[in-house]
Amino acid sequence: MKSSGGRQVSSEETMKIGEVADRTSLSFRTLRHYEEVGLVSPSARTEGGFRLYTENDIARLLIIRRMKPLGYTLEEMRALLDVVGALTQQPDDTELRSQLEGIQQEATERRERLAKHLSMADDFLAELAHI
Repeated sequence: MKSSGGRQVSSEETMKIGEVADRTSLSFRTLRHYEEVGLVSPSARTEGGFRLYTENDIARLLIIRRMKPLGYTLEEMRALLDVVGALTQQPDDTELRSQLEGIQQEATERRERLAKHLSMADDFLAELAHI
């Protein structure tokens, strides 16, 4: 068993940073940065100090990775993760549900802007091909 903050985590359910980097396509540096800024901390550490991540940690990292192309700030990412985490504890909370709906609407708008920019980039590439 490995521990972190009094919580016991079995080694069968944890991964070291290299495996997490492979599974999430995030660099070691990015994973360490997310820990430094408090977005995702490993659930445990080995006696030697190596970070150990769980499937829940990976899920949080994947949410962050999917938010990045939409231009979310670290603070906005943290706010979303707080809402998601709270909803796992209180799934019927109407205030949290309302916050999530607002985040979903914002994400939809950001995606639409990104799609528009991609279309403009495609038009530009097509124009260059005809020069």
